[in-house]
Amino acid sequence: MPTLPEVPLLDHTTLGSFLARRFDNASEKLSDIPHPNQLKDAQKGAERLARAIRSGERIALVGDYDVDGVTSTAIVKRFFDLIPYPLITTIPNRFTDGYGVSKNLLERLDADVIFTVDNGINAIEAAEVCKSRGIDLIITDHHTPGDTLPSAYAIINPKQSDCPYPFKEICGAQVGWLLMGLLKQELNLSTDMRQFFPFLALAIIADVMPLVGINRSIVRTGLKMMQHSPLPPFTLIRDFLNRTTISSEDIAFQIAPRINSAGRLEDASIALDFLLAQSEERAYHQFELLTALNTLRKETEAQNTAEAMKQVNPDDTVIVVAKEHWNEGVVGIVASRLVSHFQKPAIVLSIHNGIAKGSGRSIGNVDLFALIKSQENLLEKFGGHKMAAGLSMSVENVEAFKEGINAAAQSIDPANFIPHNDIVGELSHESINFQLLELLEQYEPYGEGNPRPKFLLREADVIAIKLFGQDQSHSRLELRPSPVSPKTLELIAFRRTLECPETKKISCSYTVNKNEWNGRISLQLMVEKIF
Repeated sequence: MPTLPEVPLLDHTTLGSFLARRFDNASEKLSDIPHPNQLKDAQKGAERLARAIRSGERIALVGDYDVDGVTSTAIVKRFFDLIPYPLITTIPNRFTDGYGVSKNLLERLDADVIFTVDNGINAIEAAEVCKSRGIDLIITDHHTPGDTLPSAYAIINPKQSDCPYPFKEICGAQVGWLLMGLLKQELNLSTDMRQFFPFLALAIIADVMPLVGINRSIVRTGLKMMQHSPLPPFTLIRDFLNRTTISSEDIAFQIAPRINSAGRLEDASIALDFLLAQSEERAYHQFELLTALNTLRKETEAQNTAEAMKQVNPDDTVIVVAKEHWNEGVVGIVASRLVSHFQKPAIVLSIHNGIAKGSGRSIGNVDLFALIKSQENLLEKFGGHKMAAGLSMSVENVEAFKEGINAAAQSIDPANFIPHNDIVGELSHESINFQLLELLEQYEPYGEGNPRPKFLLREADVIAIKLFGQDQSHSRLELRPSPVSPKTLELIAFRRTLECPETKKISCSYTVNKNEWNGRISLQLMVEKIF
């Protein structure tokens, strides 16, 4: 048997104390959301937009094709509809336009003022084009700025080193929403900005922002509002989930991938139309399209992952794989699959017309952005952060990049490559009950910065393993935690076909979730990792 992590034995009291310590110093009151005028350039940006509205200028918005970018765009468009004021709205197409506000995109836009949401911090060329055309460019973004900033009318990004906004880890939708809050003040409107909380919750969860402090309070409030919102997209989400309460995990695993699939495979306008739907019929129609695209996304991802697996050199410290015509929209997910399988950082590149473009994902404490930056002389473009990054290069440079990044990785302490052990402890069989579920619910929403607790099950006897699902791709395990106990536990392993080991024993980590089916509530134990 492999060496199992040393973890404490927990009861409900010690688990409650452990979870409470995660939030010792963070304020979670909505009233503690810092005023938007603390964002550098936000007041300047709001005043310029207000002036444009008063003088009837043409205003264009450029979003992004992921959930955060699409939701940011929906928030701003809905705000402008409330004024009401016409807004030219565009989201780049991943395949024909590339990322963010670009020179190509600007050729299609006829406007006096252009502002971005969830992109633009590296749009140096686009800023010059705007200047030459006499367009005022206002950038709102939350991604890490490079060494050189675009020459724009205003740059609103909490991650700028000289921005005093105290809460740095906010998503693009939050930055856009804060700017709209200032615009509301400039125009003396009575708009209730809380109405956008369900949209903000969606973006914060999908963009994997830490669920602490103000993010936690916005998500908690937004999820509650989602349960009663009369807006067609949220009515549809409720009907689809068929739950009495909507959790952050419902959004992360059921809704966000569907919204994301539009920009990954086709065009983000499909997702935007869903979030802007004025009727339930329209919302239903768009959601059907998103669901179909998500199914296609899963198939494409599975195929590309299988091909990528065959390319991996197990001796490499950092996996780099590339192939013609892998789908650009799923390479990030494929990289995550490789990280999970090989327990190493992975970069997956799709080659089109001599350009290798893709995404990377990291593990443990390895700073992937710094590793990629060490090879910047070989790259055309790159951006991102410690755990995830995007990059592109000429196909001729792929081999040199692979060698270079692996050489650079040799100087990293091997301990940094060890995945974080996030198992919080071991529960006695008697502790796994509805009181445990109630305790866990007190500390929702779970997600980045507040992960759902994982528990260890040590050397349990295997009573039975059965496959289920349409294609028999999921496993249901019946395990007896203790030889002296007649009781057994049922655990579910989704998307894994498991067989009974020769020893007839299994050790695994698992989470405890609430399962709702036909109005009946039960505990569901979900297998995370088998040791």
